[in-house]
Amino acid sequence: MFAIFLGAALLAAPGPLETARDRQDRAALEKQIADLTAAAKKASRDADAQYRVALACSYLAEVSLELHDKSQAERVAETGIQAAERAIAINSRNAEYYRVLGTLCGQVVPANLLSAFSYGKRAREAIDKALELDPKSSQAYLARGVGNYYLPDSLGGGASLAIPDFRKAADLDPASAEACLWLGLALRKEHHNAEARQVFEKALRLDPARIWIKQQLEKTPAQ
Repeated sequence: MFAIFLGAALLAAPGPLETARDRQDRAALEKQIADLTAAAKKASRDADAQYRVALACSYLAEVSLELHDKSQAERVAETGIQAAERAIAINSRNAEYYRVLGTLCGQVVPANLLSAFSYGKRAREAIDKALELDPKSSQAYLARGVGNYYLPDSLGGGASLAIPDFRKAADLDPASAEACLWLGLALRKEHHNAEARQVFEKALRLDPARIWIKQQLEKTPAQ
C-alpha cells in the first residue's frame, strides 16, 4: 500500500522532475536520472527506487519528443523500460509500475516507427495490466491515450481513438493539466480547433509553468 501511495505522490506533487519537465530542462532531467540510477543500484531490491528511474526517464523522453530529438527519446525510453521492468520483477502488484512501463513503450513508437508494432503491443499490455490493478487510474487512461495518439492509424491507433481515454483521464482527475494538454493535441489533430484551444487554456491554468502547453495554445487556430 505504501508503494502505491508513493507512486501517486510522486506524480501528483510538484517537484524537481515536474519542474524540469515543465521548463524542458533536459540537463536537469539527465542529472536527476544519473542520481536516481546511482541510488537504485545501491538499493537493487527496492522497487520504488527502480520506479523513480523509470519515471524520470519517461519525463526526459517526453521532453525529447517535444524538442524533436527522437534519438534521445528512444535511448532514454529504453533505459526507463529496463528500470520499470526491474520494479515489476520486485513487485508485480503495483499498477503505477505498469503504467510507467506502458508510457515508456509508447514513447519509443514516435521515436522509431519501425518498432511501432512491437512496442505498441507492449504498451497496450502494460496499460491493460495497470487498469486491471487500478481501474480508476487517471494516469493509466492518459498513458493509453498517448500510446494510441502516437501509434499510426494503420496499426490500430490514432487521435480519434485516443480522445475518449483523454476525456476519461480528465474526468477522473480534473486537476490534471497533462490530461487537458493531450486532449487538446488530439482534438486539434482531428481539426476541432475551438475545443482544443479551450482545453489548452484549462491546461495552462492548471500548470502555468509548462512551456509546451503555452506553445501548443499559441499554434492552435481559433477555429
